[in-house]
Amino acid sequence: MSIRHTLGRSLTRSLLALALLALALLALPAGASAQTVVKYGADFLAGGVGARALGMGGAYVAGANDVTAGYWNVAGLDALDYPEAAYMHAERFNGVVSFDYGALAFPLSQRSTVGISLFRSGVDDIANTLAAFNPDTGLPRPNPENYITYFSAADYAFFLSYARRLRDNLAVGVTGKVIRRNIGDFANAWGYSFDVGAQYRVGRFQFGLNVQDATSMVQSWSVNGALFEDFEETFGETAPQGGTELVLPVARLGAATNLPLTQDIGFLVGMDVDLAFDGQQAYAFNTGDVSFHPRLGTELSYKGIVALRGGISNVTTSERYGTQFTPTVGAGLTLNQIAVDYGFGDFGGLQSELGYSHRVSLTVSLEQPRFARNREHARRER
Repeated sequence: MSIRHTLGRSLTRSLLALALLALALLALPAGASAQTVVKYGADFLAGGVGARALGMGGAYVAGANDVTAGYWNVAGLDALDYPEAAYMHAERFNGVVSFDYGALAFPLSQRSTVGISLFRSGVDDIANTLAAFNPDTGLPRPNPENYITYFSAADYAFFLSYARRLRDNLAVGVTGKVIRRNIGDFANAWGYSFDVGAQYRVGRFQFGLNVQDATSMVQSWSVNGALFEDFEETFGETAPQGGTELVLPVARLGAATNLPLTQDIGFLVGMDVDLAFDGQQAYAFNTGDVSFHPRLGTELSYKGIVALRGGISNVTTSERYGTQFTPTVGAGLTLNQIAVDYGFGDFGGLQSELGYSHRVSLTVSLEQPRFARNREHARRER
């Protein structure tokens, strides 16, 4: 392989690296003690988890009743009668970004449930060509491939959740979140916040509220200044600095109802709307700094074994394109204590070059008598 081909391929891949650096570093505040409100500070978590929920367009705040409720609405963990574990893998943007999620939840007592969730979203093998350029000439060094290294840009999250049943039709919960973000050796950040949630049931109708980052998420960035010594001279841009970012709360409201069409066939309908307070005005319905993000989902199931799903995960509007909808579809198969689910969606319409998103998740329920939650005993206690 020629040096020109090697350098060309590395330079092409480095465009992604530079874009990530620009988004995650150049937007940071100039002073280490400064704070700034960001719109997409933890956006790697915004895509959602669990192929069942994602096949329903993410309209899952009220209907969340499995281990993934640690993400969608922590109060939904109360619906578990046995311990559950789940794993999901997804490829995004034509496979450039990989996303992995794992979770475990189990009842502590008749009224209490705990859960943990782990997330990783990353781009691997990004070419770092900064050292391959001579800042004095603005040209590649001799044998530039010897100066090219590779790094990963990855985001991690850890959730610790607790749900509590207050009455037969009311459950609440709280999730503590820790975020870790790395862009190779260039920069890293820690973030902390809490989610709070509630679910309330009236007859066949269920209502949910999940306040994401209720305390605002604080992210503190550190930048390795030694790696940017020649950054300004080479690229003509100010070198990034560390600082503190604030991610404002998002209120997620939901309603769902399960309509049994026959003795064997059930039909679940869910509708959610997110209220964001960080000024996301582009392509979103908004009133001032408050934007509205609706979602809709349905599930048709047969004997709790086979399910077909569909939904709308995103609605955008603009003067140029009008109103556009992002559809999702999915399917599920449950046998004994194992459920396999698939969800499909796209990022920007069927003609988008961003590619499609395939989500596959596995859920295992440990349905053994010694692990069962005794609801009858809880009712007698009250």
